[in-house]
Amino acid sequence: MQTLTLANIYELQGLKEEALDIYKAVLKKDPNNSDAKIAIRRLSGMRRKFLNVNQEMKDYFLKMENEVEFNEFERWLLKAWN
Repeated sequence: MQTLTLANIYELQGLKEEALDIYKAVLKKDPNNSDAKIAIRRLSGMRRKFLNVNQEMKDYFLKMENEVEFNEFERWLLKAWN
């Protein structure tokens, strides 16, 4: 069942895409739902901020397990910003 409560739980767990899908479904059923409208704007804005993110390096960052990987990521960041 797609509800605002479930979408909110997903959002709090970091499952932003899943939450956004539910908010859109709620809004489709109830076009006047202001909570769903606000949530969609909030989550869509977050997506736009990171539109050009390097997905491969984002995944690498999220899975880093040791100092060697951290140092490699840090070198990549320094190269990317120069």
